[in-house]
Amino acid sequence: MRAALQRATSGRVIVHGETIGKLDPAPGLVVLLGVGLDDSEAQAQLMADKIAGLRIFADGQGKINRSLRDIGGGALVVSQFTLYADVRRGRRPGFTRAAPPDVAAPLIEQVMEELRALGVPVQGGRFGADMQIELVNDGPVTIWLDTAMWS
Repeated sequence: MRAALQRATSGRVIVHGETIGKLDPAPGLVVLLGVGLDDSEAQAQLMADKIAGLRIFADGQGKINRSLRDIGGGALVVSQFTLYADVRRGRRPGFTRAAPPDVAAPLIEQVMEELRALGVPVQGGRFGADMQIELVNDGPVTIWLDTAMWS
């Protein structure tokens, strides 16, 4: 599983002109989340735990020392199969390492549920939809996570 975490002061997902999810409460994290062919419930649990506990928010002294749970922030989770783009050959990316929708959608939902179980308010996008994402990246801080690196 791969994620691009963006520390944000605001964020929302728009489908056909309608806001279907937003970062609430903010500040928090906009999470672009991709599922790979070999991912399972174990990776979803690991990813949620890492997202909720990663210390990337400032404390009272301005040091990056607090987690999403520590600040009471929310997460806006958006499926993003293009995180598995293979650009090693040619100019057109291939996506053969991305999980098919029937595998990916439930694992995206599981990450969201695991985050909720950890006390993080979560909203999301619409799996498979053409979405527009608006956010104000704070810092800017963007962190790349890949569960393959943790094994």
